[in-house]
Amino acid sequence: QVQLVESGGGLVQAGGSLRLSCAASGKNFSLRTMGWYRQTPGKQRELVADITSGGITNYADSVKGRFTISRDNAKNALYLQMNSLKPEDTAVYYCNARVSFTYGINVYSYWGQGTQVTVSL
Repeated sequence: QVQLVESGGGLVQAGGSLRLSCAASGKNFSLRTMGWYRQTPGKQRELVADITSGGITNYADSVKGRFTISRDNAKNALYLQMNSLKPEDTAVYYCNARVSFTYGINVYSYWGQGTQVTVSL
């Protein structure tokens, strides 16, 4: 099992910045692609950005140029720097990790509990 714990959400005014963090813990695991997703009430969870273990990044068009995803493989950590925030960025943000284990060949998907980001006018 792997646990993902997000932090860094909160309330910010439009134009402001926030930095989300996600810490992974467990035993005998390797983190593959990790990503940030977000969800608002009544809508499907959507990809914000993801990053491979080698550092290749991918962003939703709506956040390109404003958000930056990064990871620290030594710390099993994932980050999302969010700048120039807009009210439409308001959502619960979830950390996701594709995980493999030392004693197996399967890849599993894990989710954090989510952190609320609210952007006010």
